[in-house]
This record gives sequence, structure tokens and C-alpha cells, in this order.
Amino acid sequence: MAYFTKEQIEKAKSIDVFTYLSNTRPEELVHESRNTYHTRTHDSLKINNGMWYWFSRGIGGKTALEYLIQVEEYSFTDAVGHLINQRGLEKKFNHRIEENIKREDLLLPEKAPNNDKVISYLQNRGISYNIIDECINKGYIYQEKGKNNVVFVGYDENKSPRYAGVRGTNSSRYMHDAYGSDKTYSFKLESVVKNNTVHLFESAIDLLSYATLKEINNEKYDEENLLSLAGIYQPSKDISNSKVPKTLSNFLKKNNNIETIILHFDNDEAGRLATKAVQNSLSASYKIIDEPPKSGKDFNDYLCDYLGLVVKKNHQYYR
Repeated sequence: MAYFTKEQIEKAKSIDVFTYLSNTRPEELVHESRNTYHTRTHDSLKINNGMWYWFSRGIGGKTALEYLIQVEEYSFTDAVGHLINQRGLEKKFNHRIEENIKREDLLLPEKAPNNDKVISYLQNRGISYNIIDECINKGYIYQEKGKNNVVFVGYDENKSPRYAGVRGTNSSRYMHDAYGSDKTYSFKLESVVKNNTVHLFESAIDLLSYATLKEINNEKYDEENLLSLAGIYQPSKDISNSKVPKTLSNFLKKNNNIETIILHFDNDEAGRLATKAVQNSLSASYKIIDEPPKSGKDFNDYLCDYLGLVVKKNHQYYR
């Protein structure tokens, strides 16, 4: 078995995948836009500022060592040996960009030429076409090329994408956050008028379901602050020590006019526990209202019940 010194291993770990490929197999790199590339062998394997993520497999990393082990199936020792024997590896990407422009770390899935599958999927879950269309026009929702997944995009205060939640539009229950996603900026719809209340949901689908219910009742959903957590909030085992979810903490920091927080978490153990945690953390500073769905597990269940939609057991709606 090969033996490597600590220094040799550290050297191998210091080589990023873009530097490795651009020096050893430049033909494998296909430029997409700005600092983003994919490999010729795997078009769903994206490389951005030295980091890589293989979307079809849900794996990624920062180093060439990780790439060789996870993608090319080298053993650890073979990968280290291969890398330390390379000569004249010249770094080809700008570390200053990676350090100073963190939003570049987000690797957005490629857009499909249309959004037909996404529109059909969301409408089948009861979501209003008008709301879907508005979100698509604003770049909040789109269809992933090839896989037809729905992508929910979250933006920062500079209107730059910082989060992307990817969800399957079939019965596979496929879901993940795009590589580099920052849940501080998860999917949201902000009020077009000044509003001192924010509504909090576990998922983008629940948020859109609530907006649809508002529209059905001739109420203006766009005059509400609607914020999703991009998944269930996991509080500490000791509720008193639980932290405020990052996306909510950031929103409250940026909107110091907020006085009331309305929680629309699920009717299950996790949702009820998350509600108690937020109440415990913020009730001294804000008015907290617990308003779970009136029927079903979550707000999409409630919307489907309200509309009389039947959820088939072999094709259940999912987050």
C-alpha cells in the first residue's frame, strides 16, 4: 500500500478540479457562462470558481481529489498519487472572485426552453395559473432542462439569485437544493406595499397554496409578505436553545418594520415542534400567531381539500 506524507496529502487536497482539468484534459471542459463550465463526459456536472457539483448524482466538492474519487472512481491512494505526480499545475480561476462574490457559488440548473411540465405539475396541485405565470415571468420559478424539475429561486436584496430548490414534477419525490444554495435567501414573495406582518411556511409549495387561497377569496396575496424556509426547520432538542431560522432572521433584519409573524407550519409533530421553537425564540419581540392549515397535513393538502382535488395514493403530492 502506498504511503504518503501529510504534506503530500495536503498538496493533493489543495488542487481544485478546474485547475486539474484545464491543465491535464482541457478538452473535457465546456464553457457555459461567465465562470461556469460543465464536463464533456457529464453535462450535468457543473464547475464554478473551482467548485463542482454533479446534479444527476447529487454529489459535489471543491477539490480535484474529491472529483477523482467520486466521479472517476479512483481509490484515495491512487488519486493522491496521481495528483502529486502532476507537474506545473497552473491555477486558472480567480480566487478573489470566489472569496468576494459569494453569489457566484450558486450553480443554477439550466433552464428548459419552456415551462410546460412545471405549469401542469403546479396546476395539478391546485396552484393558480395566474400566480404560476407571474412567478415564471419574474424568474422565481422555472423548468430545469432535460429533467423537467421545477426550480424555486430565492433572491437577495440586490435581486441576485442566492438559493434554488429543485423538486421533481413526477412521483419520484426527487428534491435537493442546488449546489451553493444559501437558505438565508430562500423562496419568497414580498409585499408590494409596506406591511408589518410576515407569513412563514415550510415549503414553496405551501406558500403558493396559501397565495392561491387568498386569490380564490378575492384577497390580495401580493400585499402580504410570504416567506418559505426551504424545508422543515429543525429546532434544538432543548426548545429554549433553538436558533431562529436563517431565512426568517435575515428577513427580520432587513425589514425592521415587522411586528407580527404568522406561522403556517404543518399539522405533524415536526411542524408543531418548530412552531413552539419559533414562539419561544421570538415571542418577546414579536406578536406570534400559530395558524396551521385547517385540514390535511400542510397548506397544499388544505388547498386540494378546498378545491375538491383527489390525491391518489399511488401518486401522492409531495414537497
